Amino acid sequence: MDVSRLQRMIGLAQERGLDVVALMPGPNLFYVTGLSFFLSERPVVGFFPVDQPPALVLPALEADKVTDMETFPYTDEDGYALAFQQACAKLEIAEARVGVEALRMRLLESRILQRYAAGSELVPADDLFADLRICKEERELAAMRRAISVAERAFEAWLGQLHVGMTEKEAAARLTAAMLTGGADALSFDPIVAGGPHGGLPHAVPGDRPFAAGDWVVVDWGAFVDGYASDLTRMVVFGEPTGPLQAIHSLVLQANAAGRAAVHPGIPAFQVDQVTRAVIAEAGYGSKFTHRTGHGLGLEIHEPPFIVAGNATTLVPGMTFTVEPGIYLEGVGGVRIEDDVLVTEHGMETLTTLPREPFLV
Repeated sequence: MDVSRLQRMIGLAQERGLDVVALMPGPNLFYVTGLSFFLSERPVVGFFPVDQPPALVLPALEADKVTDMETFPYTDEDGYALAFQQACAKLEIAEARVGVEALRMRLLESRILQRYAAGSELVPADDLFADLRICKEERELAAMRRAISVAERAFEAWLGQLHVGMTEKEAAARLTAAMLTGGADALSFDPIVAGGPHGGLPHAVPGDRPFAAGDWVVVDWGAFVDGYASDLTRMVVFGEPTGPLQAIHSLVLQANAAGRAAVHPGIPAFQVDQVTRAVIAEAGYGSKFTHRTGHGLGLEIHEPPFIVAGNATTLVPGMTFTVEPGIYLEGVGGVRIEDDVLVTEHGMETLTTLPREPFLV
């Protein structure tokens, strides 16, 4: 249990008038307790009352993981009903205002709480968790730097394996293997490797199309290390860079540089998006930049702050997020260049280190 993080969470809960916070397996539970569980048919819920010690309902086969919280274990044979009933009674959750993760809690757990914590009110508390985690501690930044390093070294090793005729699927599989054998605990997400016209889809799924001479290939990948993620995008070209995407790449590169240069403490998040987008819009491709400029990065691939129009969140030191402008041309292909950045006391630091020019195969 991280006592400092627990105290901060409880303080934020009290500010919001909550009586207890209920956490599911996932990043928030890991952030406070260091505990990881599978999300499955066996429900796991951590209860964090504002006025008494926390407790955890979990399968008996997982109970040995926990050393510093009261537990209410259950077996497969007996089922979870009695464990939840006892936990809710012990923690006096009936009639309570319960802060829950609206984006993570399932219907299963919400109905359990409604049954065994009669009269309780389930209150979305995602903003609480955003406030809790949005600024990274030094140990978190160290893990993110390791995750970036693993992803970058894997990419460099992978490039030498590519050749004309290899399929996107095979290339993605080889990149996955390079990360897992190169120090990644897991993938941040399934890699995007999209060549030729397929690159015109921002979230293309690698397919059976073989690479051809002249292809521009969008490569979006990342690794988890010690619980924290990296997320990068670079362009690979089979042969010398030519064709319409050559000029598009130069434009996206300018937008990426402008967006990163705009990052400073004290400005609203939307301003980074605005500056980045302006470069592309002024060149006549505004309608081809179809997604936000970036998203927060840490325990999750997508978390606050979101770098998008309308988000007035003030940037402060310790925030980490992506800057990833892109232009996508139907039937031709796409270009995206993505970096991970850190807001510092006096500006920003680009955490990713790979060159941004096309990588040639």
